[in-house]
Amino acid sequence: MEIVVESVSAQSSLHWQSMGEGKDIVLLHGWGMNGAVWQQTADQLSQSFRVHVVDLPGYGHSQALTALDLDSISKLLLNQAPAKAIWLGWSLGGLIASHVAIHHASRVEKLITVASSPKFSAQKPWRGIAPKVLQDFTQQLLDNFSVTVERFMALQAMGSPTAKLDLKQLKKAVLSRPEPDEKVLLSGLGLLADVDQREQLKSLTVPMLRLYGRLDGLVPVKVAHDMDELLPSTQQHIFSQSSHAPFMTELEEFCECVQRFAL
Repeated sequence: MEIVVESVSAQSSLHWQSMGEGKDIVLLHGWGMNGAVWQQTADQLSQSFRVHVVDLPGYGHSQALTALDLDSISKLLLNQAPAKAIWLGWSLGGLIASHVAIHHASRVEKLITVASSPKFSAQKPWRGIAPKVLQDFTQQLLDNFSVTVERFMALQAMGSPTAKLDLKQLKKAVLSRPEPDEKVLLSGLGLLADVDQREQLKSLTVPMLRLYGRLDGLVPVKVAHDMDELLPSTQQHIFSQSSHAPFMTELEEFCECVQRFAL
């Protein structure tokens, strides 16, 4: 199905693409990526939903815009997002979607997070990315932007039986649009290192589905079980063959899972 561009990147607006008919669903990409990663997912979901894909501030065709904290990012998104929608966020996008659901619940019908965590940085007993890994990424980003983003993409695909194909798709998506703004990349790493939404999510008032990859090296699958204890009223699903990008590795099952929860 053809994608209809609703809003083109400019100093004052984010780049959005919308397609299909039905309930509104907003898809948020992860760190270092852009909305092109959702192409196959959007094609499938648009058979049941009105799908809205955005390049987050500083990424892709929204490169001209800068927003460095969750409040600023959320406000820019809400300025152009549907009045009420299902919000689906992958990785860092999951933090953003969760922030919107926590602080702007009237705009969110349901929340779906993909390969995400309310706290990405490990802090015993909480499982996550070793703080030194995030610190190293920050230093490497200052030294060599393109190599750092490529290494992060490789980490996202690692462990999946289709890792080479997943990495190829991620690279193709990233390279199809302008490079991310370095300030936004640095601030994004800061969000992954510092944000902790565990207590805030306990006050969540909208239905939530959490999706994980069993082989994920960035968000350990045991986080899914920790979240069951933290948020027992939410739902979860683990994709057995996926690492950090289940919507690429197990596309059909991913879309079926989203549809079951969202419709």
